[in-house]
Amino acid sequence: MNKFILSIIVLVISLNFLHAEEKVDKKEEQSRFESLSKLTNVIGTVEKYYVDDLKLQEIVNKALKGLMQELDAHSTYMDKKYFKEMQIQTDGEFGGLGITVGMRDGALTVISPIDGTPAYEAGVKSEDIILKIDDKSTLNMSLDEAVSLMRGKPKTPITLTVVRKAERKPLEIKIVRDIIKIESVKAKTIGKDILYLRVTSFDKNVVDGLTKAIKDAKGTKGIILDLRNNPGGLLTQAIGTTDLFVDKGIIVSQKGRDVSSEETFNANYSKTLTRVPLIVLVNGGSASASEIVSGALQDHKRAILVGQKTFGKGSVQVVLPITADKSEAIKLTIAKYYLPSGRTIQATGITPDVMAYPGEAVKAPDMDFMIKEADLKKHLKSELEKVDGKEKEVKKEVKKDDKKIITDEDVFKDNQLKTGVDILRSLIITNK
Repeated sequence: MNKFILSIIVLVISLNFLHAEEKVDKKEEQSRFESLSKLTNVIGTVEKYYVDDLKLQEIVNKALKGLMQELDAHSTYMDKKYFKEMQIQTDGEFGGLGITVGMRDGALTVISPIDGTPAYEAGVKSEDIILKIDDKSTLNMSLDEAVSLMRGKPKTPITLTVVRKAERKPLEIKIVRDIIKIESVKAKTIGKDILYLRVTSFDKNVVDGLTKAIKDAKGTKGIILDLRNNPGGLLTQAIGTTDLFVDKGIIVSQKGRDVSSEETFNANYSKTLTRVPLIVLVNGGSASASEIVSGALQDHKRAILVGQKTFGKGSVQVVLPITADKSEAIKLTIAKYYLPSGRTIQATGITPDVMAYPGEAVKAPDMDFMIKEADLKKHLKSELEKVDGKEKEVKKEVKKDDKKIITDEDVFKDNQLKTGVDILRSLIITNK
């Protein structure tokens, strides 16, 4: 009898649960219907009563732009014109200014200018806030609208009005658009045993370029990987770059709401090229793929990071067509990147192990005039002869015929590089 009563109770509870679940589903469905009805009513009201005569297609497009803009700084709606004009920068050649921008706290912000491009040569700097593009204000402007305005025919002028830290008033920067050709990997030497590798952006040529540079450098005892002002690029190249230095373990993983979008990328022992001490230089212009590389190397204790905190762009976007003819699309954030330790990059960035600020390094006083008291009289006599013209010193200029060499003078002009070199030399000594 007790078993029978227990069975009845279980059945009643199950029926009540199913009924409640059915009520929740009906309630949720009713809510969805009401929300869609509200959207339709608003669109119809705007079409009927708005002061200007707007076509339904225009209203819907504006609604889509507003929706995507409210999601996050990287999701966007691309109409036919923009989707057609969108140029893929990862091929290593594209038109424009050579500048990467993003939205930070609602403001159009420069992530970084790319080395050697019109924006770089004109003096645009990382973290500049763009107020105006020519005569158009960027307030309430979407990221893609801004990018579209900055693009144009080569050799045409454009003026950016920017706000910069430590400047009392906005600056006007005049730039001439051009076809941007990127040399994504630059290799130089510092002294006899340090290899300097500069990666300007992660296009499709990076891994091959780094592989060649590392293999060609003989007698390398340490490497400096410069990712400053690197706005990112292809995930595959970021993974491949990290794999050159790390022989096992997770490099990066991406996780989103949809389980199918989750993926983990691991290092491959056979792809590791070198295990020499490594320094990575980063700053506020290091974003996306460069943050994946620097963060993964830091988590694996494979490199020491020197510089300033990175930008903090660690989300995954996909382009999804929304029309039958695939002429329009949305770029939607579907996941975030996570480093081997489990930490996220998005909105937090990577904090370097050693903080170092840009500018010239502090240098010791000129040692040429450091003389002993016993030599003072003799020294001053020789100086007097120079003044009287009896002895003229001819300074020989050192010609930099080899652009592949970074001199001590160059190093002292870059405090972050100087800090990295000093740490690397210590690592080389302890690594013997």
